[in-house]
Amino acid sequence: MTRVNGFDLQHGQALASAYIVEERLGSGWEGEVYRVRERHTSIRRAVKLFFPQRNRNNTTLRRYATKLDRLRRCPMVIRYLHTETIEYEGHRVSCLVSELVEGPVLSRYVASLPRKRMEPFEALSLVHALSLGLEEIHLAGEYHGDLHDGNVFIEREGVFFRPKVFDFFHRGRKRTTYQREDIVDLVRLLYDALGGASTYKQQPDYIKSICRGLRNDLVRRQFPTATHLRHHLESFEWHLEA
Repeated sequence: MTRVNGFDLQHGQALASAYIVEERLGSGWEGEVYRVRERHTSIRRAVKLFFPQRNRNNTTLRRYATKLDRLRRCPMVIRYLHTETIEYEGHRVSCLVSELVEGPVLSRYVASLPRKRMEPFEALSLVHALSLGLEEIHLAGEYHGDLHDGNVFIEREGVFFRPKVFDFFHRGRKRTTYQREDIVDLVRLLYDALGGASTYKQQPDYIKSICRGLRNDLVRRQFPTATHLRHHLESFEWHLEA
């Protein structure tokens, strides 16, 4: 099979018979995600196009759609709508259509900030919202599998974050193991949102007590579940630095 490594769909291009492409939102190992507009209603949706070599016999798409459907009652998970099939340069390409979240992905949000990083309490507020969402996902017996700043959409409502996640990744049946890796990924997300290695030494102790120097073994030991991380964020003592 000839490999497809990118679709490079352009603004205004037709997608299937029902959609018009507006913008590429992101890409990953499995495929690319685009913002599209329904031709007849002008309603905007998100469409994930799967690389054929990553989706043999539609196995990847079925897993992804099934997971989204199973998690449809979790507010942090985007809503699955339906699937489409298109022709692309002689390939039949499967697409998954979902709700569109209007906010930017976290990487773009952080890049738009004056110092290109979040302030500690703001970042903790976001991580708390994400830990609540992960807790629901994990209690449903699932995991995300590839949490990073390119697949977390940011919406704000007053002082609250209402994040949404997409691009769930299937890593196998060791769900407890991959749930723990979700927590490690979330701590790394906090570390990066605060500026990464360039600012870590200057971070307050309550940040370092969570990030643990990015020692995965220490993070797993302190926060074996999303519930442990949420409880910590809701109960630790913090203060403004002088």
